[in-house]
Amino acid sequence: MIGGWGNMMGGWGNGGYGYSGFRWMGMGMFIPLILGIGIIILGIYVFRRNAAQLHTGARANQSGLDILRERYARGEIDSAEYHSRKQDLEGK
Repeated sequence: MIGGWGNMMGGWGNGGYGYSGFRWMGMGMFIPLILGIGIIILGIYVFRRNAAQLHTGARANQSGLDILRERYARGEIDSAEYHSRKQDLEGK
């Protein structure tokens, strides 16, 4: 068929893909990009969540007296303030 619509490649000369095939091939380039961005965002979320837990986890299990002792040991409070706060925490 000379000059007609049909040929052996699906009738459009695009290797049988036509418009629909090119659209899906274009999406095929963006799917790995979208997945990659999603993995990066998930990694950032997990990293920040774990970092926040590590930062606050050390003090979550300490009592008020433990924190008071640490502050006194670091020199943040003097002996009089330490004993006064210790009595308040112990309820005496």
